[in-house]
Amino acid sequence: MEAVQTIQETEEEITDEFSLFDNWEDKYEYIIDLGKKLKPLSAEYKIDINKIKGCQSQVWLTANEDDGRIYFKADSDAVIVKGLVSMLIRVLSGHTPQEIIDTKLDFVNKIGMTNHLAQTRSNGLLSMVKQMKNYALAYKIKQQS
Repeated sequence: MEAVQTIQETEEEITDEFSLFDNWEDKYEYIIDLGKKLKPLSAEYKIDINKIKGCQSQVWLTANEDDGRIYFKADSDAVIVKGLVSMLIRVLSGHTPQEIIDTKLDFVNKIGMTNHLAQTRSNGLLSMVKQMKNYALAYKIKQQS
């Protein structure tokens, strides 16, 4: 069985990738490219219950649990938001509920994201993180019952 990278290892990988860019224009382009690579969510999941509240753009997020680990899928009508959520999926998918709940997601600050996003985008990013942690908490409770 292939060893899963820790959340911290994936965060460091993303931080290293962003350190290759000299300016924020290039970093935004990279985020947009990540968004373009995110597999679209099928229409059956683009329903109100999966919509993230607090995002300026439309964002749908869903999660499923397999063998004690949570896997996320998401989509958005805004390509930059798709890029942001794709990074969160890359970091958090495939981990246990407790690992997801406990993580601080330091890479968001390390790459300068909090300083360079508009307030509405920043709020949306926080809403996505909150929803992912809520899914983790729900699955943790379900595992314990």
